[in-house]
Amino acid sequence: MVHSASIQDRAGARLVLHSIDECHPTIGLIWLDGGYANSVDASLIDWAKQELDVRLEVVKRNDDAKGSQLLPRRWVVERTLGWLTRCRRLCRDYERTTAHAEDFIKIAMVRLMAARLAGQQTRYRGIRTAAA
Repeated sequence: MVHSASIQDRAGARLVLHSIDECHPTIGLIWLDGGYANSVDASLIDWAKQELDVRLEVVKRNDDAKGSQLLPRRWVVERTLGWLTRCRRLCRDYERTTAHAEDFIKIAMVRLMAARLAGQQTRYRGIRTAAA
């Protein structure tokens, strides 16, 4: 789900969770970024459990770690964002509506999945990647 830049992540979380619940009602666990870990967002975690029967789990960074740290499950999001930024249309914010932005993200992911299912290599700005 794409929101306008004027909506903060925390404010839009309930909208996103409603959307996920409508499209994928069998999902039972959702990982959240560490930004949702403070006490204000405990109400979001309780709300998701009561209203949607979904468990929200915050993936926190180790407080003792310095510099960059690979977090469990966090790499999935970062990897996917990396794939999306390889698409020229998505590397800058050109869309006038959030619906258009969502549609182009879907097109980019369908293109990537189709190429991988066909066993083809994908090419991004001169970089070849092998099919998974």
